[in-house]
Amino acid sequence: MAHQATASDQSPPGAGRVLTVSTIAFTVMFAVWTMFGILAKPIRAELHLSEAEYSWILAAAILNGSMWRLPAGMLTDRIGGRKVMVVMLAATAVPAYLVSVAHSYAALLVLAFLVGFAGNSFSVGIAWNAAWTARRQQGFALGVFGAGNVGASVTKFIGPPLIVGTTGASYFGFLQGGWRLVPVIYAALLVLLAVLTLLITPRHDRKPGSSKPMSEMLAPLRELRVWRFSLYYVAVFGAYVALSGTLPTYYQDNFGVSLTEAGLLTALFIFPASLLRPVGGWFSDRFGARKAMYGTFVVMAVTSGILMMPNGHVVIHQPDGSQSEHLAYSMGVVPFTIVLFLLGCAMGVGKAAVYKHIPEYFPDNVGSVGGLVGMLGGLGGFFLPPLFAYTKVWSGFPSSTFFVLFLLTLVCFAWMHWTVVHMLHRSSPELSDHFEAPNASIPTRTEPAVEATA
Repeated sequence: MAHQATASDQSPPGAGRVLTVSTIAFTVMFAVWTMFGILAKPIRAELHLSEAEYSWILAAAILNGSMWRLPAGMLTDRIGGRKVMVVMLAATAVPAYLVSVAHSYAALLVLAFLVGFAGNSFSVGIAWNAAWTARRQQGFALGVFGAGNVGASVTKFIGPPLIVGTTGASYFGFLQGGWRLVPVIYAALLVLLAVLTLLITPRHDRKPGSSKPMSEMLAPLRELRVWRFSLYYVAVFGAYVALSGTLPTYYQDNFGVSLTEAGLLTALFIFPASLLRPVGGWFSDRFGARKAMYGTFVVMAVTSGILMMPNGHVVIHQPDGSQSEHLAYSMGVVPFTIVLFLLGCAMGVGKAAVYKHIPEYFPDNVGSVGGLVGMLGGLGGFFLPPLFAYTKVWSGFPSSTFFVLFLLTLVCFAWMHWTVVHMLHRSSPELSDHFEAPNASIPTRTEPAVEATA
Protein backbone atom coordinates (compact mmCIF):
# COMPACT_ATOMS: atom_id res chain seq x y z
CA MET A 1 0.00 0.00 0.00
CA ALA A 2 2.84 2.36 0.82
CA HIS A 3 4.39 1.75 -2.59
CA GLN A 4 1.12 2.45 -4.39
CA ALA A 5 0.67 5.72 -2.56
CA THR A 6 4.23 6.76 -3.25
CA ALA A 7 3.89 5.99 -6.93
CA SER A 8 0.66 7.97 -7.31
CA ASP A 9 0.43 11.39 -8.93
CA GLN A 10 -0.20 13.24 -5.66
CA SER A 11 1.80 13.17 -2.46
CA PRO A 12 -0.27 12.35 0.64
CA PRO A 13 -1.23 14.96 3.26
CA GLY A 14 1.68 15.59 5.60
CA ALA A 15 4.37 15.24 2.91
CA GLY A 16 5.09 18.95 3.02
CA ARG A 17 5.64 18.89 6.78
CA VAL A 18 7.97 15.91 6.46
CA LEU A 19 9.99 17.66 3.74
CA THR A 20 10.19 20.96 5.65
CA VAL A 21 11.14 19.52 9.05
CA SER A 22 13.55 16.92 7.67
CA THR A 23 15.32 19.54 5.54
CA ILE A 24 15.78 21.92 8.49
CA ALA A 25 16.97 19.07 10.71
CA PHE A 26 19.38 17.85 8.04
CA THR A 27 20.74 21.36 7.52
CA VAL A 28 21.66 21.67 11.20
CA MET A 29 22.98 18.10 11.36
CA PHE A 30 25.17 18.79 8.35
CA ALA A 31 26.47 21.97 9.98
CA VAL A 32 27.38 19.96 13.09
CA TRP A 33 28.99 17.24 10.99
CA THR A 34 31.26 19.67 9.14
CA MET A 35 31.97 22.20 11.90
CA PHE A 36 35.55 20.98 12.40
CA GLY A 37 36.54 22.56 9.08
CA ILE A 38 36.17 26.15 10.29
CA LEU A 39 37.45 25.28 13.78
CA ALA A 40 40.74 23.99 12.37
CA LYS A 41 42.95 27.04 12.91
CA PRO A 42 42.00 27.83 16.54
CA ILE A 43 42.07 24.16 17.57
CA ARG A 44 45.41 23.54 15.85
CA ALA A 45 46.86 26.67 17.50
CA GLU A 46 45.65 25.65 20.96
CA LEU A 47 46.70 21.99 20.75
CA HIS A 48 49.76 22.52 18.51
CA LEU A 49 48.60 20.11 15.80
CA SER A 50 50.02 19.72 12.30
CA GLU A 51 47.82 19.83 9.22
CA ALA A 52 48.17 16.07 8.75
CA GLU A 53 47.21 15.40 12.39
CA TYR A 54 44.14 17.61 12.15
CA SER A 55 43.10 15.96 8.87
CA TRP A 56 42.35 12.84 10.91
CA ILE A 57 39.88 14.79 13.07
CA LEU A 58 38.06 15.79 9.89
CA ALA A 59 38.27 12.23 8.60
CA ALA A 60 36.97 10.72 11.86
CA ALA A 61 33.81 12.82 11.70
CA ILE A 62 33.26 11.97 8.04
CA LEU A 63 33.83 8.25 8.71
CA ASN A 64 31.11 7.93 11.34
CA GLY A 65 28.82 10.13 9.26
CA SER A 66 29.06 7.60 6.45
CA MET A 67 29.41 4.10 7.86
CA TRP A 68 25.85 3.87 9.26
CA ARG A 69 23.98 5.21 6.24
CA LEU A 70 22.99 1.80 4.92
CA PRO A 71 21.47 0.49 8.20
CA ALA A 72 19.95 3.93 8.90
CA GLY A 73 18.19 3.94 5.53
CA MET A 74 16.93 0.40 5.98
CA LEU A 75 15.74 1.16 9.52
CA THR A 76 13.86 4.19 8.22
CA ASP A 77 12.02 2.04 5.67
CA ARG A 78 11.16 -0.42 8.41
CA ILE A 79 10.07 1.76 11.36
CA GLY A 80 9.59 5.21 9.79
CA GLY A 81 11.79 8.28 9.48
CA ARG A 82 10.13 10.21 12.31
CA LYS A 83 11.46 7.95 15.04
CA VAL A 84 14.91 7.54 13.52
CA MET A 85 15.40 11.29 12.96
CA VAL A 86 14.40 12.17 16.53
CA VAL A 87 16.83 9.63 17.99
CA MET A 88 19.66 10.87 15.78
CA LEU A 89 19.09 14.51 16.73
CA ALA A 90 19.08 13.74 20.45
CA ALA A 91 22.01 11.31 20.29
CA THR A 92 24.25 13.75 18.42
CA ALA A 93 23.60 16.60 20.86
CA VAL A 94 25.58 14.88 23.63
CA PRO A 95 29.00 14.54 21.94
CA ALA A 96 28.49 17.96 20.27
CA TYR A 97 28.35 19.56 23.72
CA LEU A 98 31.30 17.51 24.99
CA VAL A 99 33.52 18.90 22.20
CA SER A 100 33.36 22.21 24.07
CA VAL A 101 35.13 20.71 27.09
CA ALA A 102 37.77 18.62 25.25
CA HIS A 103 41.39 19.52 25.95
CA SER A 104 43.43 16.84 24.17
CA TYR A 105 43.95 15.53 20.66
CA ALA A 106 42.77 12.03 21.63
CA ALA A 107 39.54 13.37 23.15
CA LEU A 108 38.83 15.45 20.06
CA LEU A 109 39.41 12.46 17.80
CA VAL A 110 36.90 10.38 19.73
CA LEU A 111 34.33 13.17 19.98
CA ALA A 112 34.72 14.12 16.31
CA PHE A 113 33.97 10.50 15.47
CA LEU A 114 30.83 10.53 17.66
CA VAL A 115 29.65 13.91 16.37
CA GLY A 116 30.02 12.55 12.85
CA PHE A 117 26.98 10.34 13.51
CA ALA A 118 24.96 13.37 12.39
CA GLY A 119 25.99 12.75 8.78
CA ASN A 120 23.90 9.58 8.64
CA SER A 121 20.77 11.73 8.78
CA PHE A 122 21.02 12.07 5.01
CA SER A 123 19.97 8.51 4.21
CA VAL A 124 17.21 8.80 6.83
CA GLY A 125 15.78 11.88 5.17
CA ILE A 126 16.08 10.43 1.65
CA ALA A 127 14.16 7.27 2.57
CA TRP A 128 11.65 9.23 4.68
CA ASN A 129 10.84 11.72 1.93
CA ALA A 130 10.77 9.05 -0.79
CA ALA A 131 8.07 7.26 1.21
CA TRP A 132 5.97 10.44 1.42
CA THR A 133 6.47 11.91 -2.08
CA ALA A 134 4.81 11.03 -5.40
CA ARG A 135 7.34 9.45 -7.74
CA ARG A 136 7.00 12.11 -10.44
CA GLN A 137 7.99 14.73 -7.84
CA GLN A 138 10.76 12.78 -6.14
CA GLY A 139 13.67 14.29 -8.07
CA PHE A 140 12.73 17.80 -6.97
CA ALA A 141 11.70 16.82 -3.42
CA LEU A 142 14.89 14.86 -2.77
CA GLY A 143 16.84 17.75 -4.26
CA VAL A 144 15.19 20.18 -1.83
CA PHE A 145 16.01 17.91 1.09
CA GLY A 146 19.56 17.41 -0.15
CA ALA A 147 20.01 21.18 -0.29
CA GLY A 148 20.42 20.85 3.47
CA ASN A 149 24.08 20.36 2.52
CA VAL A 150 24.14 24.15 2.78
CA GLY A 151 24.49 23.54 6.50
CA ALA A 152 28.22 23.22 5.79
CA SER A 153 28.24 26.98 5.17
CA VAL A 154 26.37 27.84 8.37
CA THR A 155 29.47 27.39 10.51
CA LYS A 156 31.52 29.24 7.90
CA PHE A 157 29.30 32.29 8.45
CA ILE A 158 28.61 32.25 12.18
CA GLY A 159 31.83 30.55 13.32
CA PRO A 160 34.54 33.14 12.62
CA PRO A 161 32.76 36.23 14.07
CA LEU A 162 31.55 34.15 17.02
CA ILE A 163 35.04 32.85 17.71
CA VAL A 164 36.68 36.26 17.37
CA GLY A 165 33.99 38.09 19.36
CA THR A 166 33.85 35.70 22.33
CA THR A 167 37.46 34.54 22.72
CA GLY A 168 38.49 34.87 26.38
CA ALA A 169 34.92 35.30 27.62
CA SER A 170 32.86 32.92 29.74
CA TYR A 171 29.10 32.56 30.18
CA PHE A 172 26.96 31.32 33.07
CA GLY A 173 30.10 30.38 34.92
CA PHE A 174 30.82 27.24 32.90
CA LEU A 175 30.62 28.02 29.15
CA GLN A 176 33.84 29.18 27.52
CA GLY A 177 33.86 31.56 24.57
CA GLY A 178 35.88 31.26 21.37
CA TRP A 179 35.71 28.10 19.29
CA ARG A 180 34.30 26.15 22.26
CA LEU A 181 31.03 28.09 22.12
CA VAL A 182 30.17 26.83 18.61
CA PRO A 183 29.48 23.17 19.55
CA VAL A 184 27.41 24.29 22.57
CA ILE A 185 25.07 26.31 20.34
CA TYR A 186 24.71 23.38 17.97
CA ALA A 187 23.93 20.97 20.82
CA ALA A 188 21.06 23.22 21.95
CA LEU A 189 19.70 23.44 18.39
CA LEU A 190 19.77 19.65 18.02
CA VAL A 191 17.68 19.15 21.17
CA LEU A 192 15.20 21.80 20.04
CA LEU A 193 14.80 20.19 16.63
CA ALA A 194 14.22 16.76 18.17
CA VAL A 195 11.26 18.20 20.08
CA LEU A 196 9.91 20.04 17.02
CA THR A 197 10.15 16.90 14.87
CA LEU A 198 7.96 15.05 17.36
CA LEU A 199 5.41 17.87 17.47
CA ILE A 200 5.16 18.80 13.78
CA THR A 201 5.55 15.70 11.62
CA PRO A 202 2.65 13.21 11.13
CA ARG A 203 2.33 10.82 14.02
CA HIS A 204 1.32 7.94 11.73
CA ASP A 205 4.43 7.48 9.64
CA ARG A 206 4.84 5.63 6.34
CA LYS A 207 6.96 2.46 6.45
CA PRO A 208 7.38 0.92 2.98
CA GLY A 209 9.77 -1.75 4.25
CA SER A 210 7.94 -2.74 7.43
CA SER A 211 6.95 -6.19 6.12
CA LYS A 212 10.03 -6.98 4.02
CA PRO A 213 12.60 -9.57 5.09
CA MET A 214 16.15 -8.31 5.38
CA SER A 215 17.33 -10.44 2.45
CA GLU A 216 14.83 -8.75 0.13
CA MET A 217 15.93 -5.28 1.23
CA LEU A 218 19.58 -6.14 0.58
CA ALA A 219 19.02 -7.95 -2.74
CA PRO A 220 19.53 -4.86 -4.99
CA LEU A 221 23.01 -4.33 -3.53
CA ARG A 222 24.23 -7.23 -5.68
CA GLU A 223 23.74 -5.14 -8.82
CA LEU A 224 26.83 -3.48 -10.28
CA ARG A 225 24.75 -0.40 -11.11
CA VAL A 226 24.40 0.40 -7.41
CA TRP A 227 28.17 0.44 -6.96
CA ARG A 228 28.58 2.63 -10.06
CA PHE A 229 26.15 5.14 -8.59
CA SER A 230 28.17 5.00 -5.38
CA LEU A 231 31.39 5.96 -7.18
CA TYR A 232 29.59 8.89 -8.80
CA TYR A 233 28.56 9.99 -5.32
CA VAL A 234 32.12 9.82 -4.08
CA ALA A 235 33.01 12.43 -6.72
CA VAL A 236 30.04 14.77 -6.26
CA PHE A 237 29.45 14.40 -2.52
CA GLY A 238 32.50 12.83 -0.87
CA ALA A 239 34.76 15.39 -2.53
CA TYR A 240 32.30 18.15 -1.60
CA VAL A 241 32.48 17.19 2.08
CA ALA A 242 36.26 16.92 1.97
CA LEU A 243 36.65 20.32 0.30
CA SER A 244 34.19 21.93 2.71
CA GLY A 245 36.46 20.89 5.56
CA THR A 246 39.81 21.70 3.96
CA LEU A 247 39.13 24.87 1.94
CA PRO A 248 39.20 27.31 4.90
CA THR A 249 42.77 26.24 5.66
CA TYR A 250 43.63 26.18 1.93
CA TYR A 251 42.51 29.79 1.56
CA GLN A 252 44.42 30.94 4.64
CA ASP A 253 47.64 29.13 3.73
CA ASN A 254 47.72 29.98 0.02
CA PHE A 255 46.08 33.40 -0.21
CA GLY A 256 46.87 34.88 3.22
CA VAL A 257 43.26 35.73 4.07
CA SER A 258 41.82 35.85 7.59
CA LEU A 259 39.69 33.10 9.14
CA THR A 260 36.52 35.13 8.56
CA GLU A 261 37.39 35.77 4.91
CA ALA A 262 38.30 32.10 4.41
CA GLY A 263 34.91 31.06 5.78
CA LEU A 264 33.03 33.44 3.49
CA LEU A 265 35.02 32.39 0.42
CA THR A 266 34.44 28.72 1.22
CA ALA A 267 30.73 29.45 1.48
CA LEU A 268 30.81 30.60 -2.16
CA PHE A 269 31.66 27.00 -3.02
CA ILE A 270 29.22 25.46 -0.56
CA PHE A 271 26.17 27.51 -1.58
CA PRO A 272 25.93 26.40 -5.21
CA ALA A 273 27.00 22.86 -4.32
CA SER A 274 23.99 22.73 -1.99
CA LEU A 275 21.34 25.13 -3.24
CA LEU A 276 21.52 23.96 -6.85
CA ARG A 277 20.54 20.49 -5.76
CA PRO A 278 16.78 21.20 -6.29
CA VAL A 279 17.67 22.53 -9.76
CA GLY A 280 19.54 19.31 -10.46
CA GLY A 281 16.50 17.34 -9.29
CA TRP A 282 14.17 19.34 -11.54
CA PHE A 283 16.51 18.93 -14.52
CA SER A 284 16.74 15.18 -13.87
CA ASP A 285 12.94 14.89 -13.61
CA ARG A 286 12.49 16.67 -16.92
CA PHE A 287 15.46 15.67 -19.09
CA GLY A 288 16.87 12.57 -17.42
CA ALA A 289 19.52 11.98 -14.78
CA ARG A 290 22.03 10.65 -17.30
CA LYS A 291 22.22 13.95 -19.18
CA ALA A 292 22.68 15.77 -15.88
CA MET A 293 25.57 13.46 -14.97
CA TYR A 294 27.29 14.01 -18.32
CA GLY A 295 27.19 17.77 -17.80
CA THR A 296 28.34 17.40 -14.20
CA PHE A 297 31.44 15.38 -15.02
CA VAL A 298 32.44 17.58 -17.96
CA VAL A 299 32.30 20.74 -15.83
CA MET A 300 34.05 19.02 -12.89
CA ALA A 301 36.87 17.80 -15.14
CA VAL A 302 37.43 21.24 -16.67
CA THR A 303 37.32 23.17 -13.38
CA SER A 304 39.41 20.73 -11.35
CA GLY A 305 41.86 20.59 -14.29
CA ILE A 306 42.30 24.37 -14.03
CA LEU A 307 42.52 24.40 -10.24
CA MET A 308 45.15 21.66 -10.13
CA MET A 309 47.66 23.75 -12.11
CA PRO A 310 50.34 25.08 -9.72
CA ASN A 311 51.60 28.62 -10.03
CA GLY A 312 54.78 28.81 -12.08
CA HIS A 313 56.35 29.33 -15.49
CA VAL A 314 58.21 27.47 -18.23
CA VAL A 315 62.01 27.81 -18.15
CA ILE A 316 63.80 27.30 -21.48
CA HIS A 317 67.54 26.63 -21.51
CA GLN A 318 69.09 28.26 -24.56
CA PRO A 319 72.03 26.72 -26.53
CA ASP A 320 74.32 29.52 -25.33
CA GLY A 321 73.66 28.56 -21.71
CA SER A 322 71.23 31.37 -20.95
CA GLN A 323 67.72 30.85 -19.64
CA SER A 324 64.41 32.46 -20.48
CA GLU A 325 61.06 32.29 -18.74
CA HIS A 326 57.74 32.02 -20.58
CA LEU A 327 54.03 31.47 -19.93
CA ALA A 328 54.08 32.71 -16.35
CA TYR A 329 50.96 31.44 -14.61
CA SER A 330 49.49 32.56 -11.31
CA MET A 331 45.91 32.24 -10.08
CA GLY A 332 44.79 34.89 -7.61
CA VAL A 333 42.04 34.51 -5.04
CA VAL A 334 39.31 35.99 -7.30
CA PRO A 335 39.74 33.69 -10.34
CA PHE A 336 40.35 30.75 -8.01
CA THR A 337 37.03 31.42 -6.25
CA ILE A 338 35.15 31.86 -9.54
CA VAL A 339 36.37 28.51 -10.87
CA LEU A 340 35.65 26.90 -7.50
CA PHE A 341 32.12 28.35 -7.64
CA LEU A 342 31.58 26.62 -11.02
CA LEU A 343 32.90 23.38 -9.54
CA GLY A 344 30.34 23.72 -6.75
CA CYS A 345 27.54 24.29 -9.30
CA ALA A 346 28.42 21.02 -11.04
CA MET A 347 28.52 19.11 -7.76
CA GLY A 348 25.13 20.48 -6.71
CA VAL A 349 23.47 19.27 -9.92
CA GLY A 350 25.34 15.96 -9.80
CA LYS A 351 24.30 15.10 -6.24
CA ALA A 352 20.63 15.39 -7.17
CA ALA A 353 21.10 13.45 -10.42
CA VAL A 354 22.69 10.50 -8.63
CA TYR A 355 19.78 10.20 -6.22
CA LYS A 356 17.20 10.64 -8.99
CA HIS A 357 18.37 7.26 -10.29
CA ILE A 358 17.58 5.42 -7.07
CA PRO A 359 13.75 5.65 -6.79
CA GLU A 360 13.56 5.12 -10.56
CA TYR A 361 15.47 1.84 -10.56
CA PHE A 362 14.77 0.66 -7.01
CA PRO A 363 11.40 2.15 -5.95
CA ASP A 364 10.85 -0.47 -3.25
CA ASN A 365 14.35 -0.32 -1.78
CA VAL A 366 15.20 3.37 -1.56
CA GLY A 367 16.36 2.98 2.04
CA SER A 368 18.91 0.24 1.41
CA VAL A 369 20.17 1.42 -1.98
CA GLY A 370 20.19 5.09 -0.99
CA GLY A 371 21.91 4.16 2.24
CA LEU A 372 24.69 2.25 0.47
CA VAL A 373 25.25 4.99 -2.10
CA GLY A 374 25.35 7.60 0.66
CA MET A 375 27.63 5.46 2.81
CA LEU A 376 30.22 4.88 0.09
CA GLY A 377 30.00 8.49 -1.04
CA GLY A 378 30.60 9.65 2.50
CA LEU A 379 33.47 7.20 2.94
CA GLY A 380 35.06 8.87 -0.04
CA GLY A 381 34.93 12.03 2.03
CA PHE A 382 36.68 10.12 4.83
CA PHE A 383 39.64 9.08 2.69
CA LEU A 384 40.00 12.32 0.75
CA PRO A 385 41.14 14.79 3.49
CA PRO A 386 44.15 12.66 4.50
CA LEU A 387 44.80 11.93 0.81
CA PHE A 388 44.78 15.68 0.09
CA ALA A 389 47.20 16.32 2.97
CA TYR A 390 49.65 13.54 2.14
CA THR A 391 49.55 14.27 -1.61
CA LYS A 392 50.52 17.84 -0.78
CA VAL A 393 53.43 16.58 1.36
CA TRP A 394 54.55 14.20 -1.40
CA SER A 395 54.29 16.66 -4.32
CA GLY A 396 54.95 19.96 -2.55
CA PHE A 397 52.01 21.51 -4.42
CA PRO A 398 48.91 22.63 -2.48
CA SER A 399 46.96 22.41 -5.75
CA SER A 400 47.52 18.63 -5.79
CA THR A 401 44.21 18.51 -3.92
CA PHE A 402 42.46 19.23 -7.20
CA PHE A 403 44.65 16.80 -9.13
CA VAL A 404 43.17 14.02 -6.96
CA LEU A 405 39.66 15.29 -7.75
CA PHE A 406 40.50 15.53 -11.47
CA LEU A 407 41.57 11.87 -11.62
CA LEU A 408 38.49 10.75 -9.69
CA THR A 409 36.22 12.65 -12.08
CA LEU A 410 37.87 11.09 -15.13
CA VAL A 411 37.37 7.59 -13.72
CA CYS A 412 33.66 8.27 -13.09
CA PHE A 413 33.14 9.79 -16.52
CA ALA A 414 34.92 6.91 -18.27
CA TRP A 415 32.88 4.25 -16.45
CA MET A 416 29.59 6.03 -17.13
CA HIS A 417 30.36 6.61 -20.81
CA TRP A 418 31.55 3.04 -21.30
CA THR A 419 28.30 1.80 -19.73
CA VAL A 420 26.14 3.98 -21.97
CA VAL A 421 28.03 3.04 -25.16
CA HIS A 422 27.95 -0.65 -24.23
CA MET A 423 24.20 -0.41 -23.58
CA LEU A 424 23.57 1.32 -26.91
CA HIS A 425 25.59 -1.37 -28.68
CA ARG A 426 23.47 -4.09 -27.11
CA SER A 427 20.25 -2.25 -28.04
CA SER A 428 21.29 -1.50 -31.66
CA PRO A 429 24.05 -3.96 -32.70
CA GLU A 430 23.39 -3.33 -36.40
CA LEU A 431 24.79 0.22 -35.98
CA SER A 432 28.11 -0.89 -34.49
CA ASP A 433 29.96 -0.60 -37.83
CA HIS A 434 28.65 2.89 -38.64
CA PHE A 435 31.05 5.48 -37.31
CA GLU A 436 29.51 8.31 -39.33
CA ALA A 437 25.92 9.54 -39.27
CA PRO A 438 23.67 7.15 -41.27
CA ASN A 439 23.00 8.41 -44.82
CA ALA A 440 19.74 8.30 -46.68
CA SER A 441 20.40 4.82 -48.08
CA ILE A 442 20.51 3.27 -44.64
CA PRO A 443 17.12 2.59 -43.09
CA THR A 444 16.63 4.69 -40.01
CA ARG A 445 15.03 3.51 -36.83
CA THR A 446 13.74 5.13 -33.71
CA GLU A 447 16.44 5.76 -31.15
CA PRO A 448 16.17 3.15 -28.38
CA ALA A 449 14.86 4.41 -25.08
CA VAL A 450 17.94 3.63 -23.03
CA GLU A 451 17.43 6.27 -20.35
CA ALA A 452 15.27 3.92 -18.29
CA THR A 453 18.08 1.36 -18.13
CA ALA A 454 21.12 3.63 -17.97
